[in-house]
Amino acid sequence: MHRRSVLAALAASGAVVTLAACGGEDDSAGARSPASSAGTPTAAGGGAFPVTVEHRLGSTRITGAPARVVTVGYNEQDFVLALGLTPVGTRKTLSYDSARRPWAQDLLPEGGIPEVGQAELNLEAIAALRPDLIIGAYSYMEQGTYDQLSAIAPTIADAPGRTEGAAATWQEELRVIGEALGEAEGARALTEQVEAEFQDAVEANPGFSGKTISVALIISGQYYLLGAGDPRGKFFQDLGFEGNPTEGELSAEQISLMDTDVLVVLGAGAEEFTANGAAAALSVVTEGRTVYVPAFEDDFAGALGFSSPLSLPYAVERAVPVLAAAADGDVSTVPATL
Repeated sequence: MHRRSVLAALAASGAVVTLAACGGEDDSAGARSPASSAGTPTAAGGGAFPVTVEHRLGSTRITGAPARVVTVGYNEQDFVLALGLTPVGTRKTLSYDSARRPWAQDLLPEGGIPEVGQAELNLEAIAALRPDLIIGAYSYMEQGTYDQLSAIAPTIADAPGRTEGAAATWQEELRVIGEALGEAEGARALTEQVEAEFQDAVEANPGFSGKTISVALIISGQYYLLGAGDPRGKFFQDLGFEGNPTEGELSAEQISLMDTDVLVVLGAGAEEFTANGAAAALSVVTEGRTVYVPAFEDDFAGALGFSSPLSLPYAVERAVPVLAAAADGDVSTVPATL
């Protein structure tokens, strides 16, 4: 499988932007006020237009403030909601019923947001929503898909990342989406606000500094180590931990590479993970320094997968006390399951 296809599949397993089916077009989506249930969508913010937004597949010129935005990646709807606009359509992913997500309840329209595909995008459904902007800033979009979407409306592909294989940071994604919506100033202010949440957690937990953390994603029995190039790996490093220098797929002979100061297991509980004898024998497991996130359907996994300015403060609040129990060096303080 092509590397970007593998990365997209891994993103889909945890970014989990899933909404309940909502039927056809709903003009209440796109309104500035999430309480609004009818009427014409209101255009995005007061930034100067036209604006040209750079992304991984080139640049896109947006001539006026968008009012009807469709999000086609794995977390962009949260970014758009955070900047004050409700998408008229969004992509459904596999694992998490995000219509219930606690960090966005006040911003979601009644009845949810219409869906425009899951593993494959439904181009006809997207066109029927009459978007004036399509955002795929965390979509691992290929050129052919970009060309098809651009024929419908101006399209933003993946936000620039540090390397070709790495996803953009949430800060870079927010910057790009803010530019496209005319909300550059709002995006900067929101970035500072969320970064302050992380900094407060770092200062309150000096014991995280200098400790190495492994973030292992388990899919169909295969292990993947996530680094800062994946939003889920970056989350834990932003709390002050050092990342495992090994990233990517692990062979059976490489299980020992997860034996770091702290281990976070995404996609398996303790019983399933320790059914593998090599995993069960790791010191990080036997000494109670492992945090399990067994179900992608749960709220913490959903928040971590979204890695958005709305979900990250929620994830920080949930994760910090559990990570503190894992990192304190006391075998009697066994961390809770997230």
